[in-house]
Amino acid sequence: MDEPTSEAPPARDFSQLRRLVAFVRPYRRYATLGGIGVLAASGLGLVFPAIMGDLVGNALDKTGTASDIDKTALFLLGIFLARSLFMALRIFSLAALGEGVVADVRIATYRHLLKMPIRFFDENKTGEITSRLTSDIAVVQGTVSTALATAAAQIITLVGAVILIFRISGSLALSVMTFLPVAVLVARVIGVRLRNTSTQFQDQIAQANGSAEEALTAIRVVKWFTNTGPQESRYTDAVATSYSVAKSRARLRAAMIPFVTFVGFGTLAFVLWRGGRMVLDGQMDAGQLTAFLFYTLAIAGAIGTFTGLWGQLQEALGASKRIFELLDTPGETSDTGGTYVPESVEGFVKFNDVHFSYSDRDIDVLKGVTLEAEPGEVVALVGPSGSGKSTLVSLLPRFYSPTSGTITIDGTDIATWDLETLRSIMASVPQETQLFSGTIADNLRVGKSDATDDELQSACIAAHADEFIRSFPAGYDTIIGERGVKLSGGQRQRVAIARALLNDPRILILDEATSSLDSESEVVVQEALEVLMKGRTTFVIAHRLSTIRNADKLVVLHHGRIQQVGTHAELIEQGGLYADLYRLQFATQTLGEV
Repeated sequence: MDEPTSEAPPARDFSQLRRLVAFVRPYRRYATLGGIGVLAASGLGLVFPAIMGDLVGNALDKTGTASDIDKTALFLLGIFLARSLFMALRIFSLAALGEGVVADVRIATYRHLLKMPIRFFDENKTGEITSRLTSDIAVVQGTVSTALATAAAQIITLVGAVILIFRISGSLALSVMTFLPVAVLVARVIGVRLRNTSTQFQDQIAQANGSAEEALTAIRVVKWFTNTGPQESRYTDAVATSYSVAKSRARLRAAMIPFVTFVGFGTLAFVLWRGGRMVLDGQMDAGQLTAFLFYTLAIAGAIGTFTGLWGQLQEALGASKRIFELLDTPGETSDTGGTYVPESVEGFVKFNDVHFSYSDRDIDVLKGVTLEAEPGEVVALVGPSGSGKSTLVSLLPRFYSPTSGTITIDGTDIATWDLETLRSIMASVPQETQLFSGTIADNLRVGKSDATDDELQSACIAAHADEFIRSFPAGYDTIIGERGVKLSGGQRQRVAIARALLNDPRILILDEATSSLDSESEVVVQEALEVLMKGRTTFVIAHRLSTIRNADKLVVLHHGRIQQVGTHAELIEQGGLYADLYRLQFATQTLGEV
């Protein structure tokens, strides 16, 4: 990865740090208490060398009494006790601050993810996205919780110690200060590379998490096809790459920290040599040299600590860059805003010369589709795979926006509708029912969180689901497992139908809702669907043409264009693509009946 060639990238990175600081506002009380703890503990730490210098001076020069030494020792013990108490205040307050800030960042990131358009999830792996919530924020957490507080304490120590060594001996202090720019320069040069390497490492971890997420989500497919070996290799390769990057990061740390530590302790050795000669020459006494040594040690310690903190800060900046890139990605409200909220909805839907292409494809998936659906009408979309059926219905809830053309509901362009209002008048029963890992009742309330138990039962009775639900020992409180794996395909579909009924939509989308079911389950689900479709504008996608023979209107799509429109009887009489599909699908059945 190329290194920055100007100061602009670091400036932008530190602006990310300022954005993190903005999350501190709700925790100002903890920040204030932590600041007091940092200031007091660091200030008291600067008192210790001066007292030690007095103690050594009195002992060596024999200018003080045993009582004076006793008092000084007791005073020193009191300083240590007070410093410990202020350190405890700092540790607790800043830990509470850091944890609160990180929790808010997690919530803000997750809330923003929920607002992202569908195409964002089409283009990014779920595992890589969740890595932002886990790995990246964990890196930032260490910086916010401890590193910034430690940095503040070390700044106070460094500035205070520098001032005090100048008070003791200006010439010796000037000699010491010549070593500081060397350490700062090395830390800065290596720190830039460390930031870039850390960003690369977080990307590799996200990629590894993405691979694991895919394999674990489809674990049944992996085991059915004995694909564990390739999946293991895929994950192992990603982790191995991240390990290689981590070693590069470790080499940078190994170069920076020991060098700066050497500079710090080399400075201490210089003070011992030069200061010892000054004592022999009578330019300072032993007590002053002792205090100077302790202050120099404090400066060296601060520089060494800053080196580690600088590396940690660079890693946090790399991780926060990814987090804020995500937060800065426009959500749906920014991308497809609208404010229209109708008083009532009839459900008259019209597609007017609609074209659409996905962002990663050069060809149109839909090419000039014009279609009307009257309120309460059942419109079946028919055609070969890839003809644009699912894409067409995905435009209705504005999961995607048409490349050109308009879609209206009751005469109003859906681009002007309030997005939540638009989706609230719709419901979908897809081929692969998406259920959550909670109870059946939790899943039913997804579309209507305040639904009563009686409303749940009524919807389930209409969806032919109440009977099998009550057969479970826990009834509606039955835990159904991740994605509803503890239910059969027919049971999952009926729960989804009940969920849609509970939402009472004006527009209904059935996308291959019975195609994966056995004949017995299909009959039951089809009966439930008949109840669900009654009085609603319904779009049905079905490969089993027997399930849509009674639709009010059949629309035949091919290569993104409408080829035919009519009833089943009309299309059979016309001939063409629909008649060919119908005859092909039922040829074997007809021969069997003859």
